[in-house]
Amino acid sequence: MVNKGVYLALFSIGLAQGLKIPIHYFKKKELRPDLFFQTGGMPSSHSAGVASLTTFIALKRGLPTFDFALSLVYGLIVMYDAQGIRRQTGELTLKVNSLDDLMEKIHKDDPVAFKENSPKKLKEMLGHQPEEVIGGALLGILIGVAGHLLTKKDRKLSKNGLKLK
Repeated sequence: MVNKGVYLALFSIGLAQGLKIPIHYFKKKELRPDLFFQTGGMPSSHSAGVASLTTFIALKRGLPTFDFALSLVYGLIVMYDAQGIRRQTGELTLKVNSLDDLMEKIHKDDPVAFKENSPKKLKEMLGHQPEEVIGGALLGILIGVAGHLLTKKDRKLSKNGLKLK
């Protein structure tokens, strides 16, 4: 049997990543297809994935189950991490990357020979703003409800003797 919850969570993650492109275009008037493969941004794919799975489990198995409790706690940790620790890391990275500009200015004013071996710029969009996490969670809840309703329909048809593939 196929684990529909896993497929639903992966679909939510993919959809959230795909939505980042038109949302960014709408905000900045800049087409950035590469955003599909990057972390950070609106909506949070982490939040969408865990929220869709948790919603699907809640509707399929019920709230008082161990499955739901485990998914909910795991999901809350993921969402907290996405907007907390990972966001702070991203903000620190912005400051580190700005040091490169500062070093250039110092180097121009300094008559002493100075050779800088600068590493690649660090990735700045690591975490999420709280509204990006909420956006991802709402997207995930919608997909979880839709997934439950679609699989519920499958069960009813198969009980009546019709098989769906």
